Amino acid sequence: MVEITNLYKKFGKNDVLNGINLSIKEGGIFAVLGPNGSGKTTIIKTILGMVIPDEGTIKVFESNIKNNSDYRHKIDYLPQIANFPSNLKVNELIKMIKDLRGHTEVDKDLIETFKLEPFLNKKLGTLSGGTKQKVNIVLTFMFNSPIIILDEPTTGLDPISLIRLKELIQAEKAKGKTIIITSHIMSFVEEVADEIVFILEGKMYFKGSISELKTKTKQQDFEHAIANILTENHV
Repeated sequence: MVEITNLYKKFGKNDVLNGINLSIKEGGIFAVLGPNGSGKTTIIKTILGMVIPDEGTIKVFESNIKNNSDYRHKIDYLPQIANFPSNLKVNELIKMIKDLRGHTEVDKDLIETFKLEPFLNKKLGTLSGGTKQKVNIVLTFMFNSPIIILDEPTTGLDPISLIRLKELIQAEKAKGKTIIITSHIMSFVEEVADEIVFILEGKMYFKGSISELKTKTKQQDFEHAIANILTENHV
């Protein structure tokens, strides 16, 4: 599904990605974890073609993504920060994205799920951060793409909306989709992820299930297992 080989990326003097090799199989929920500045968002952006690596290759659906943009139509992406035009109304933004994508959309059920009906005629600049994130979620999930990438999807969500997001992610997984997530919320990751990868200072220190991580670190809970990796690597 996604194959990353010997990936390097430097911004100025900073080595952001330092020889990443990563395979993400088709189907299931895959979480990319690491502290701020570890390189996890850069990995996401290289998969999307938004950042060009200095070295290495990325294949999506067995095709090299270099000089190829067609594969992006098979990916839905929720950015960590969505910069919506503040003067647009919610329903205008949804229509604009539909027109740009030209795909079959399923926005009505999503709008109802996240209780966005009262906000459809409101300008995006007037919305709270949590409501903007719900709009972001609707825009991400309303197309039926085989890969979904979610960069910090829980930001600003109230508890009920968080439950609905988790249910939505599980429903997409049941359809055989591949879902890639970054998150700082360990309880969320533990609940939804089938497999995790832990990135630190541009290098990969673990890949496997959460139960495998607990066994490897000899810790009974997920947060202490993650802390163990950080401690062992003097962070």
